[in-house]
Amino acid sequence: MKYYELDKDEKNLLKSYEQGEFLSVKKVKAQKIKYQKYSQLTLSKTRNINIRIPEKDLLKIKALAAEQGIPYQTLLSSLIHQYSREKVLK
Repeated sequence: MKYYELDKDEKNLLKSYEQGEFLSVKKVKAQKIKYQKYSQLTLSKTRNINIRIPEKDLLKIKALAAEQGIPYQTLLSSLIHQYSREKVLK
C-alpha cells in the first residue's frame, strides 16, 4: 500500500469525515441528474467574447473568484450561465 502525505486541507477534510460532520445527500438520484446536466453544459461548445466593464467591477470579480479558488473567467461564465438559465426557465 502506498503512503501519501496529506496537505493541510486534506487533513481537515479527513478530520471532519472522521468526526461525522458530513451528511448524506437527500434525493441522490435527483442530485446526480442535476450535476450531470451541469457537467454537460460545462462541456458544451464555447465561444470567446470581448466585453468592456469598469476596472473597479473587474477587481471585485477577481477578488470573489480568488476567495472561491477559481479563475475569474470561470466565475463570470458561471454567472452568465446562471442568469441566462433563470431567464429561460421563467
